[in-house]
Amino acid sequence: MFIIDFLRNRALKKHRSQVHTNITPLKDIHTAVSFIDVEDTSFDACKKDIMAFYRDNGIKGEIFYFDFRKIGDAERLITSITNTILKKDLNFYGRPAKEKLDQMLELKPDLFISLINKDDYPIQYMATCCEAKFKIGRKQLPGNVFDLVITEQKTPDGASKPEDEIFKSVKELLAKVK
Repeated sequence: MFIIDFLRNRALKKHRSQVHTNITPLKDIHTAVSFIDVEDTSFDACKKDIMAFYRDNGIKGEIFYFDFRKIGDAERLITSITNTILKKDLNFYGRPAKEKLDQMLELKPDLFISLINKDDYPIQYMATCCEAKFKIGRKQLPGNVFDLVITEQKTPDGASKPEDEIFKSVKELLAKVK
Protein backbone atom coordinates (compact mmCIF):
# COMPACT_ATOMS: atom_id res chain seq x y z
CA MET A 1 0.00 0.00 0.00
CA PHE A 2 2.88 2.37 0.66
CA ILE A 3 3.97 2.29 -2.99
CA ILE A 4 0.43 2.81 -4.26
CA ASP A 5 -0.10 5.77 -1.90
CA PHE A 6 3.24 7.20 -3.00
CA LEU A 7 2.33 6.90 -6.70
CA ARG A 8 -1.12 8.39 -6.12
CA ASN A 9 0.24 11.38 -4.22
CA ARG A 10 2.94 11.93 -6.83
CA ALA A 11 0.37 11.88 -9.66
CA LEU A 12 -1.89 14.33 -7.80
CA LYS A 13 1.01 16.68 -7.14
CA LYS A 14 2.28 16.49 -10.71
CA HIS A 15 -1.10 17.01 -12.41
CA ARG A 16 -2.77 19.34 -9.88
CA SER A 17 -4.59 22.27 -11.46
CA GLN A 18 -2.95 25.64 -10.88
CA VAL A 19 -6.21 27.53 -11.45
CA HIS A 20 -7.44 29.44 -8.40
CA THR A 21 -10.98 28.32 -7.60
CA ASN A 22 -13.85 30.11 -5.88
CA ILE A 23 -17.62 30.29 -5.84
CA THR A 24 -18.70 31.68 -9.20
CA PRO A 25 -22.10 33.12 -10.20
CA LEU A 26 -24.14 31.11 -12.68
CA LYS A 27 -24.02 33.97 -15.23
CA ASP A 28 -20.22 33.53 -15.45
CA ILE A 29 -20.39 29.79 -16.14
CA HIS A 30 -20.28 28.84 -19.82
CA THR A 31 -18.89 25.30 -19.76
CA ALA A 32 -19.26 22.51 -17.22
CA VAL A 33 -18.53 18.87 -16.50
CA SER A 34 -20.47 16.60 -14.19
CA PHE A 35 -19.60 13.21 -12.80
CA ILE A 36 -22.30 10.74 -11.83
CA ASP A 37 -22.28 7.16 -10.63
CA VAL A 38 -24.10 4.70 -12.86
CA GLU A 39 -24.75 2.47 -9.84
CA ASP A 40 -26.96 5.12 -8.21
CA THR A 41 -30.67 4.31 -8.44
CA SER A 42 -31.54 7.75 -9.85
CA PHE A 43 -28.78 7.79 -12.46
CA ASP A 44 -31.06 8.17 -15.50
CA ALA A 45 -33.24 10.91 -13.97
CA CYS A 46 -30.13 12.73 -12.78
CA LYS A 47 -28.62 12.63 -16.26
CA LYS A 48 -31.77 14.18 -17.73
CA ASP A 49 -31.89 16.87 -15.01
CA ILE A 50 -28.27 17.84 -15.60
CA MET A 51 -28.68 18.10 -19.37
CA ALA A 52 -31.87 20.18 -18.95
CA PHE A 53 -30.08 22.47 -16.49
CA TYR A 54 -27.19 23.00 -18.91
CA ARG A 55 -29.59 23.67 -21.80
CA ASP A 56 -31.77 26.08 -19.78
CA ASN A 57 -28.75 28.11 -18.65
CA GLY A 58 -26.86 28.17 -21.95
CA ILE A 59 -24.02 26.05 -20.58
CA LYS A 60 -22.02 23.76 -22.82
CA GLY A 61 -21.86 20.73 -20.58
CA GLU A 62 -20.66 17.17 -20.58
CA ILE A 63 -21.48 14.30 -18.24
CA PHE A 64 -18.92 11.69 -17.30
CA TYR A 65 -20.01 8.40 -15.80
CA PHE A 66 -18.25 6.17 -13.30
CA ASP A 67 -19.24 2.57 -13.95
CA PHE A 68 -17.15 0.12 -11.94
CA ARG A 69 -19.68 -2.72 -12.08
CA LYS A 70 -18.76 -6.12 -13.41
CA ILE A 71 -20.54 -6.32 -16.73
CA GLY A 72 -21.17 -9.82 -18.00
CA ASP A 73 -21.06 -10.92 -21.62
CA ALA A 74 -24.84 -10.76 -21.90
CA GLU A 75 -25.02 -7.22 -20.48
CA ARG A 76 -24.46 -4.01 -22.40
CA LEU A 77 -23.02 -0.69 -21.30
CA ILE A 78 -25.85 1.81 -20.69
CA THR A 79 -23.76 4.94 -21.27
CA SER A 80 -21.51 6.24 -24.02
CA ILE A 81 -18.13 4.52 -23.91
CA THR A 82 -16.35 7.82 -24.62
CA ASN A 83 -17.74 9.48 -21.47
CA THR A 84 -17.67 6.45 -19.20
CA ILE A 85 -14.80 5.61 -16.91
CA LEU A 86 -14.75 1.86 -16.44
CA LYS A 87 -12.67 -0.28 -14.11
CA LYS A 88 -10.49 -1.22 -17.09
CA ASP A 89 -9.77 2.50 -17.70
CA LEU A 90 -7.92 2.72 -14.38
CA ASN A 91 -4.25 1.91 -14.06
CA PHE A 92 -2.96 -0.33 -11.27
CA TYR A 93 -3.08 2.42 -8.65
CA GLY A 94 -6.47 3.84 -9.72
CA ARG A 95 -5.62 6.75 -12.02
CA PRO A 96 -8.07 7.15 -14.93
CA ALA A 97 -6.71 6.79 -18.46
CA LYS A 98 -5.08 9.86 -20.02
CA GLU A 99 -7.69 9.88 -22.80
CA LYS A 100 -10.51 10.37 -20.27
CA LEU A 101 -8.60 13.15 -18.48
CA ASP A 102 -7.76 14.86 -21.78
CA GLN A 103 -11.39 14.67 -22.88
CA MET A 104 -12.43 16.51 -19.70
CA LEU A 105 -9.64 19.08 -19.94
CA GLU A 106 -10.37 19.85 -23.62
CA LEU A 107 -13.75 21.24 -22.58
CA LYS A 108 -12.01 23.89 -20.41
CA PRO A 109 -14.88 23.77 -17.90
CA ASP A 110 -15.80 26.70 -15.68
CA LEU A 111 -17.80 24.40 -13.38
CA PHE A 112 -17.00 20.92 -12.05
CA ILE A 113 -19.79 18.97 -10.34
CA SER A 114 -19.23 15.60 -8.69
CA LEU A 115 -22.39 13.83 -7.60
CA ILE A 116 -20.41 10.74 -6.69
CA ASN A 117 -20.92 9.87 -3.04
CA LYS A 118 -17.42 8.47 -2.58
CA ASP A 119 -13.98 9.89 -2.09
CA ASP A 120 -12.20 7.20 -4.09
CA TYR A 121 -8.99 7.98 -5.93
CA PRO A 122 -10.46 8.17 -9.48
CA ILE A 123 -12.80 11.06 -8.61
CA GLN A 124 -10.12 12.67 -6.44
CA TYR A 125 -7.74 12.60 -9.40
CA MET A 126 -10.26 14.00 -11.89
CA ALA A 127 -11.37 16.78 -9.50
CA THR A 128 -7.81 17.74 -8.57
CA CYS A 129 -6.64 17.88 -12.18
CA CYS A 130 -9.67 19.74 -13.55
CA GLU A 131 -8.97 23.40 -14.27
CA ALA A 132 -12.51 24.57 -13.50
CA LYS A 133 -12.78 27.79 -11.53
CA PHE A 134 -15.68 26.48 -9.40
CA LYS A 135 -15.86 22.93 -8.04
CA ILE A 136 -18.82 21.30 -6.30
CA GLY A 137 -18.87 17.88 -4.64
CA ARG A 138 -20.68 15.67 -2.16
CA LYS A 139 -17.65 14.83 -0.04
CA GLN A 140 -14.66 17.07 0.54
CA LEU A 141 -11.50 15.53 -0.82
CA PRO A 142 -8.02 15.76 0.69
CA GLY A 143 -6.51 19.15 -0.06
CA ASN A 144 -9.94 20.86 0.08
CA VAL A 145 -10.52 20.39 -3.65
CA PHE A 146 -14.17 21.48 -3.66
CA ASP A 147 -15.32 25.07 -3.17
CA LEU A 148 -18.82 23.93 -2.24
CA VAL A 149 -19.72 20.63 -0.59
CA ILE A 150 -23.33 19.48 -0.52
CA THR A 151 -23.71 17.58 2.73
CA GLU A 152 -26.77 15.50 3.08
CA GLN A 153 -28.99 14.14 5.75
CA LYS A 154 -29.51 10.41 5.48
CA THR A 155 -32.93 9.00 4.69
CA PRO A 156 -34.86 7.52 7.65
CA ASP A 157 -33.48 4.06 6.85
CA GLY A 158 -29.89 5.39 6.94
CA ALA A 159 -29.27 5.34 3.18
CA SER A 160 -27.77 8.21 1.20
CA LYS A 161 -30.04 10.38 -0.90
CA PRO A 162 -30.03 9.65 -4.62
CA GLU A 163 -27.98 11.78 -7.02
CA ASP A 164 -30.99 13.50 -8.57
CA GLU A 165 -32.05 14.90 -5.17
CA ILE A 166 -28.53 16.15 -4.52
CA PHE A 167 -28.47 17.79 -7.95
CA LYS A 168 -31.70 19.64 -7.14
CA SER A 169 -29.89 21.14 -4.13
CA VAL A 170 -26.96 22.09 -6.38
CA LYS A 171 -29.34 23.86 -8.80
CA GLU A 172 -30.97 25.79 -5.97
CA LEU A 173 -27.63 26.92 -4.58
CA LEU A 174 -26.29 27.92 -8.00
CA ALA A 175 -29.44 30.02 -8.60
CA LYS A 176 -28.79 31.91 -5.34
CA VAL A 177 -25.18 32.81 -6.12
CA LYS A 178 -25.19 36.28 -7.63
